[in-house]
Parts: sequence; C-alpha cells; structure tokens
Amino acid sequence: MEHLTLLIGVVIVTALVFDFTNGFHDTANAMATTISTGALAPKAAVAMSAVLNLVGAFLSVQVAKTISGGIIDEKAGVKPEVIFAALVGAIVWNLVTWLAGLPSSSSHALFGGLIGATLVAVGAHGIHGNAIVMKILIPAVVSPLVAGVAAMLATRATYRIGRDADPQATSKGYRAGQIASAALVSLAHGTSDAQKTMGVITLALVTGGMVAPHSDPPLWVILAAASAMGLGTYLGGWRIIRTMGKKLTDIQPPQGFAAQTAAATTILASAHLGFALSTTHVVSGAVTGTGFGRRGAEVRWGVVRRMVLSWLITLPAAALVAGGATFVALQGSWGVLLVGLLGAAVCAGSWLVSMRRPVDHTNVNDVEELVAPGQPDTAAPEFDAFAADPALTATIPAPQPQTVQKEAAL
Repeated sequence: MEHLTLLIGVVIVTALVFDFTNGFHDTANAMATTISTGALAPKAAVAMSAVLNLVGAFLSVQVAKTISGGIIDEKAGVKPEVIFAALVGAIVWNLVTWLAGLPSSSSHALFGGLIGATLVAVGAHGIHGNAIVMKILIPAVVSPLVAGVAAMLATRATYRIGRDADPQATSKGYRAGQIASAALVSLAHGTSDAQKTMGVITLALVTGGMVAPHSDPPLWVILAAASAMGLGTYLGGWRIIRTMGKKLTDIQPPQGFAAQTAAATTILASAHLGFALSTTHVVSGAVTGTGFGRRGAEVRWGVVRRMVLSWLITLPAAALVAGGATFVALQGSWGVLLVGLLGAAVCAGSWLVSMRRPVDHTNVNDVEELVAPGQPDTAAPEFDAFAADPALTATIPAPQPQTVQKEAAL
C-alpha cells in the first residue's frame, strides 16, 4: 500500500510538471498577438494571463471528467505507472516542440500519451474509441476552421466599419480591445487546459482506489493544477509567442482583437460541452484567418504547413513515446525509475540547447530572418527538421522578396 501511495504521489508531481509545460507552451495562445502589436508589454501580458488561467480553472470540470473517465476506461486495469509513462511522453513532446518554436498541441500530446500507454498496458479495450472520435478528433479538425472563418469575417467587418474613422483613435481602441479579448482567451484557456491535468490526477486517484470512479476532481487537485499552469504561463513560452505573433501573418491591432475574440468564443463554448479541444489549434486557426480578412496581409504558408504537420504527428508521436515508456515502466520499480531519469534528461537537454539562442521578453519581437519564396525559415535553428523542404517556407502571396526588419524589443 505504501508503494502504491508513493507511486501515485510521483504521478501527481509528474502531472503538475506537465501542467507547467502546458502553461508556458500555450502562453502564446492568449498573448502572442497582444505582445506582437504592442498592446501590452511582454511581462505584463504573461502576468495577466497567468492570473486569469488560474481563475478559469475553477469555472468548470466538464473537460476534466472527459479526461478522467471519457477517454480511458477507469475499470480496464490501468495502473498508476501507466499514467506516469503517459505523462512523460506528453512532457517530452511538449519540450521538443517548444524548442522548435512550434505551436503544437499540449492537449493532443497528453491524449496521445494516455492512448499509447493504455494500448501497451491493457490493449484496445481500455480505450473509449467513440469518445476519442467525438470529443477529440472531430473538434481537432473543426475547431481551427470555425475559429479561422469567424476571425476572417470579423476582421473584414472590423476594417469595413472603421474605414472612415480616425486611425489613431481606432488604433488605441483596438489595443484596449485586444487586452480585453486576450484576458478572455486566458480565462478560456484555464477553463479548458487546466482541467486536463485535473482529469489525469483524478484518474490516478481512481486507479489507486482513493476516489470513486466518475468523481469530480477534489478541490486540492483543482488548486494544484491551476497554480502549476499559472506559474508556467507567467514564465512564458517566448519561442512560441514569437512564431504565433510574428510569423503566421503580419498582425495589426484590429486583427489581434478579431482573432482573440473568435478564439475565446470557440474555446468557452467547447469547454461548456466537454469537448477536449486544443486551444493551440483554435488560436492558430484564428490568427491565420485574420490574414485572409485584411486586404494586403500575407499568410506565410510555409510556417502554417509546418505547424499543421506538427499537429498531425503530435498525437501519434506522443503515443509512441508513451507506449515505449510504458513497456519499460511495467518491468518494475527500476523501470519507473529509468523512465523518470530519461524524461529528466530530455528536460535538461532541451533547456541546455535553448540557451544557445535564448528567447525571452527582451527579444520576443525581434525578427531578423528573410521570409521569401524559396528561402528557409530560420526561426528555430536548434530544431530544423521541419524546414528541410524549402517549398514549405514560401510566403504567399509574395511577388517580391520581403525582408522583415528587426523590430525594437518591448
């Protein structure tokens, strides 16, 4: 019994580490456009996002219940070490994509980890296939399209309505609107993503017999998950903020306001229905949609294609890592220890590599590379596997090469 209690404690700590990585990985979802347009200074933006993430975690538990009892069969014999391996797989993928500056889905990394670990441990009968299709896969496809179309229409309407207004006055108004809409996205992110870690911890408690199946997350679980995500958000995933705010399209204040409003509406509606969608998919789709909504704006399809590629491989890649980790963890206590050490080594290695070219609040808006047809995107030289094909980095439309000059850091 003491061994089981210790193992569940390790799972809870690992889940909170994942929640922390989810926080800094997804800060860009709420604050990238606000930071890139100068509506808020970087540190002030992430501080506001952190507080609202924490508040949002207390608004609903529907997504948490989807994770704890909707995807994985609580009665299938899933052990705590299996959940531990699933979390390690999700954390590893989060760190790899953060190092690359790719706005991939932390949510899908978690789902993939849980699915891969359960398949190895107990087989396909431990997975609720219908729930995965209805509450994960379909929202993954539909949500960025819905948010993108909504943001495109909102951007067009915004520019049309304000075409005769004083540019300076409207700019100030839209910057204020961006702050308000970014706050709403942060609140929505806490309502959606913090619940996923709550669901995993609750699942671990169920497997250990400490809470009844189908229970709501205990209050201490909600508080711990909210705090871990808030801390991660405050530290800021600056590499992904740079990609989201500067590389998908050239964002102006009206576009930022439209993107964040469309994204927040989509996320909050989905969280209320219990859909465990990816906030990264939603916000990325909304930001891309604004590029179609403003006349003369450019959507950099090379960056979009690499981002979508990372979306497609996130769930299976995390599942593969988690499946391998599960096989090792099930060999006994030494296996759990080995998985933990390997996961810690990946964390340390990612941090050391990132220090070669650090990105933080002082240089998050600095963009020096040439973005033009046939030119590679060098935003993440530490991890350029996605940039191997020059065709993927073309800017469309771009009749002439466009040099993006270095902007002053906020």
